[in-house]
Formats: sequence, structure tokens, C-alpha cells
Amino acid sequence: MADQILEVTGVTAGYGGPPIIRNIAMSADAGKITALVGPNGAGKSTLLKALAGVLKPSEGSIKLAGVEVSGLSPESMARNGLSYVPQVANVFPYLSIVENLEVGGYVRRRNGLKGRIDEMLDLFPDLRTAGKRHARTLSGGQRNMLAMARGLMSDPKVLFLDEPTAGLSPIYVSTVWNHILMVRDLGVSVVVVEQNTRRTLQHADYAFVLTLGENRIQGTGDELLNDPEVARLYIGGAAKPA
Repeated sequence: MADQILEVTGVTAGYGGPPIIRNIAMSADAGKITALVGPNGAGKSTLLKALAGVLKPSEGSIKLAGVEVSGLSPESMARNGLSYVPQVANVFPYLSIVENLEVGGYVRRRNGLKGRIDEMLDLFPDLRTAGKRHARTLSGGQRNMLAMARGLMSDPKVLFLDEPTAGLSPIYVSTVWNHILMVRDLGVSVVVVEQNTRRTLQHADYAFVLTLGENRIQGTGDELLNDPEVARLYIGGAAKPA
């Protein structure tokens, strides 16, 4: 992959017992969507946590824009240009939309904070129309959009999204993916974990398939959609016609 913004080599991590992910190698290009797909229990979310500083890898190297960031705290990762949006607990339910965005922009030290909030409300117009409502009153799709907007407040180089469409209706799934494509078009590298392999590969510029905590297959989204083994093991049904 050319123009790498994220380079991961030999990352191993877990939760104190046997490692959940082992010797993972992956990369992400600037301004592209990179997908992490695979069956439940493959270690996809664990990998995101290790790359975001939530978990400390026991081995391996993580480089962000050529700078070694392995072992840094989540706050330090954010200051280096990496933003992580977890699947759950990704908004502050008793804070308003604007207050959530202000928290997301804490690394800006109020420099350009209001202007950045306006940019996010323009990018996610559903949030602007929701006004001063608390996050707990939003629909699931609106909460996920708020979480994404909050993750963008720090103006990251790379945005990590852990299952941003989980539990959403088909209409909101399409809306969330439309916003992910808009974020990519702004030049932000997006690394996304999703369970819907077919839908994810349709949007991904590049993808890595994980199985039992290890790299299994990699390629462009189109290549993997047309790979009979990927279709049989991870998508179901025949490969998409070429």
C-alpha cells in the first residue's frame, strides 16, 4: 500500500492471559478506508484497542505518520493524530451534543474549538437539528453519528471506528456509511471494524481478514469480494460476479 499513514508490524496483545492477537501486520493509506473483517472472536476489536493505546501491546511496532507510537496512552495517541471511537460507551449520555463535541476537542485547548464544532454540525446535519438535546435522547443512529463527529473534533490523521453500524436499522446503516465515505473524502484515513463483511468490503479501499487472532487474507475490497474462499468462509454464498 502506498502513502501509508499507519504501519503495524508484529503486534501481539491480550488481556493478561494468552494473547488474543498475535504477530499482526497491517497498514492504512492516507485518505482511504481500511477494513478489518472476520468472524466473531477473531480479535478485530482487540486489535483496534491495541492500536489506539487502550491496550498495551506486548510485542510489535505501531507507526503513525512514520512516528513510533507503540505503548503511548490514548491521550498521547490523540495528540499524535489518532482518534478511536469504540462500539459502546462512545458518547456521554447526560451531556448535550455540543458538550460532547467540546469534550472531543479537548486536545485543541480551545484553539478553534467553536469553528470545529460548526464544521462537525455542517458535516452531520442531523446533530444540528437536534439542538441542545442530551445524547441519551438521540436515536441509535444519531448517537453513532455524534460519536463519529466527536472523534473528528481533534482533526485526526486516522479515525478508528469499532462496529459503527451495529444494531442499526438498514436506513441508518446506509446513512452511517455515507458519512464514513464523506470523512474519507475529507482526506482522513478510516480504519473500520464491521461484522457485515459484504457491505464493508463494498466500501473498503483495502481490507484485512483476521481469524483466531492472526492475519488470514488481505487485498482490495473488490479482490476480497471476488475471492471464492472469502465468500465461502466469511461472507456466505458465491463470490460477487467479476
